[in-house]
Amino acid sequence: MNILDENIPANQRELLEHWGLRVQQIGFNVGRRGMHDDEIVPLLLRERRPTLFTRDEDFYDQELCHLRYCIAYLAVDKNEVAIFVRRFLHHPAFNTLGKRLGAVIRISMLGFPYGDHVRVRDFLNGKNLCNGSSIHRHCQR
Repeated sequence: MNILDENIPANQRELLEHWGLRVQQIGFNVGRRGMHDDEIVPLLLRERRPTLFTRDEDFYDQELCHLRYCIAYLAVDKNEVAIFVRRFLHHPAFNTLGKRLGAVIRISMLGFPYGDHVRVRDFLNGKNLCNGSSIHRHCQR
């Protein structure tokens, strides 16, 4: 189950749904509106193998690693969330639940002043994965 935090704009959820990705959003169709951060982890533990997508940097914390869920912190503009969620879910290193569970991940754009060059790097093993967004993983398996 892909869960979007309440801080993700509705138009980004709608775009993901338009692309055929199944998502639920806190305050819309899972949990309740106005949930506090400390209520979200228990929600994740109640759900079946969820991946939480959030723009709240407080969730990028190694202490939140748990084998029953994945947290993906999106350090991107609010209007680019859907693009980066889709890229992440299709990335060969994260395209199955088994590859994502137990990880707290930071997804961001690494840009250069005069170009669109970005890279994806898995900082667990230092291996350059492909061109795309920058993905930093906190937890080891």
